[in-house]
Formats: sequence, C-alpha cells, structure tokens
Amino acid sequence: MTNGGTRRLKVVLAQPRGFCAGVGRAVEIVEHALALHGDPVFVRHEIVHNKRVVDSLRKQGARFVEELDEIPDGAVTIFSAHGVSEQVERTAAARSLPVIDATCPLVSKVHRAGRAYADKGLSVVLIGHAGHPEVEGTRGRIPGTVHLVSSVDAVMVLDLPDPNKVAYVTQTTLSLDDTRDIIRALQQRFPAIEGPDVKNICYATQNRQTAARSLAAKVDLFIVLGARNSSNSNRLREIGVELDKPSYLIDDALGFDPAWLDGVSSVGITAGASAPEELVQELLTRLRQLAEIDLEILDGIVENVEFQLPPELTGSAS
Repeated sequence: MTNGGTRRLKVVLAQPRGFCAGVGRAVEIVEHALALHGDPVFVRHEIVHNKRVVDSLRKQGARFVEELDEIPDGAVTIFSAHGVSEQVERTAAARSLPVIDATCPLVSKVHRAGRAYADKGLSVVLIGHAGHPEVEGTRGRIPGTVHLVSSVDAVMVLDLPDPNKVAYVTQTTLSLDDTRDIIRALQQRFPAIEGPDVKNICYATQNRQTAARSLAAKVDLFIVLGARNSSNSNRLREIGVELDKPSYLIDDALGFDPAWLDGVSSVGITAGASAPEELVQELLTRLRQLAEIDLEILDGIVENVEFQLPPELTGSAS
C-alpha cells in the first residue's frame, strides 16, 4: 500500500458508539468516590469491561479486587456496573463496609422484575451468558432457582415444575436481535410465559447494534474498539461478520494492522458500550498516519439518557 498522504480513505463513525449512560455513571462514581474519600477506594470486579478505563482509574487510586475478603475493614467499597448478588451485599453489610453501588439502573430493573416474577410463584428463566458478572449478580438477586439459557437448544431441554407458570428476564448486554429466537422458542414451549416489555431491553445495546448493522453494510472494513471480555463489543464484531465484511475487535489503535487496509477504500468504526471515545480518536490519528481520510459520522440516534449518582456521593443520603 502507499504511504499516508498519497491515498484517500473514507472513514465512517457509528452513531451512537462508545460509553452508555450506565458505564459513564459507573466511572463517574469511582472518580467522585476518590475525590471524596481519597486513595484508595476498592472496586469489586472491573468497574466496566475495558482495560483503558480500569487502568486510568487504577492510576487515580482505585484498587480492583475479585472478592470482598481482599478489602480491608472500613475501606470504601464500590460494586461494579454489572451488579452483585444479595449474598455479596449481605457480606459487605456484615463487615460494615461503606458501600457505594454502581450497578447500572437498567440492571437493577432486571433484578426487580425477576424478584417480582419469583414472588408470583413463577419459574424464572434468565437469557444470558454463563459466567458473565451481570448474570451471576442477577441469579443471586432472584429467590429460588434461576434457569439460565443462552440458546434455543437450551430452551428445548428446560425442565420446569409448572409449564404454565414461567417468566423470563434477559442480560442487559443482549439486544432484541440477540434474544429474539430464544424468546420465540420460550413462547412456543411455554405459551403462558410472562416477560418484560420490549421497551425494557437495554436501549444502549440495541442502539449500538442497529448502528453497527447499518455501518458495516456501507464499508469495506469494520473495526470495533472494545475489550475481548466485553459481551456487547464481541456482538458488534459478529454483526460485521454476519454481513460478510472483514471485521476486527481491537483494544486500541495499537491493535490495528495496516495490512487490513489492502484493497480497502472505506473503514467503519464503532466502539462497545464500555469503550471511551478517546480510543476512537486515537485510531483516527493512526489512520491519518496511513492515509488522507475523509471523515463521516453515520446518521443515527443521539442518546441523551443520564442516570443520577448514588446519594452517598451527592450529599442526599438519609
């Protein structure tokens, strides 16, 4: 390929992309806690699934741990955006740890829905990925057995006490597109099943996937900025693959291979809901070293959702 300045490259950015309101709130919670309480504050699990975000907060004094027993007595403790089980909450309370809960409000909404279904005596089915922190937290928030399914095949082998008393909830990082076939299979097997209104599916996940599908269809090369352990970032890359476009998930601009530009005249860029905008801008800088770029932003939804900070950080705690 020729050097930058002698070739032109069309670069199209997805809209929306990057941070959602829940992630932005979680990061802001850690920063506010550090400003209020000083170094260190302890965060159970990665606050969000992105190395750049975690490393930045670590430099400011955040300490990330896997379990509560790694946190000293009396230390300020933050629960990640993915949410935690009631057992984790009880353990923190028993130790009198000063807790600030950064659980995404949309995740908390799933918790409340699941508990309401269980309180009605319904078997609760959770559509999600085994081992994901959000799934573990949700299962630990709903009384009784929570039946996890991640595929239509899993639905077909569900063994529930009463097929007429069933409800489902979903992991928030899955969109309507991700869950449509599974929900249809559940409805066919359990015609009386109850479930959330489609408006309760995470807006950010759906918006980013819709934008990714539109973008990938228009370009020769599709790039997703995000972490390998980010469910929503992986799904964005899969959308490009489904559209038969060369599609790559990279952590940052250092992961971009110039060889990917061979035979390419247009590049589409998006970012997972946990990926900060600075990663996009760094990749644009990298591309400008390789070519003269014509930058375009895809028409799409402009999100204006904002979630309030917890009362512990705003002075409104009772």
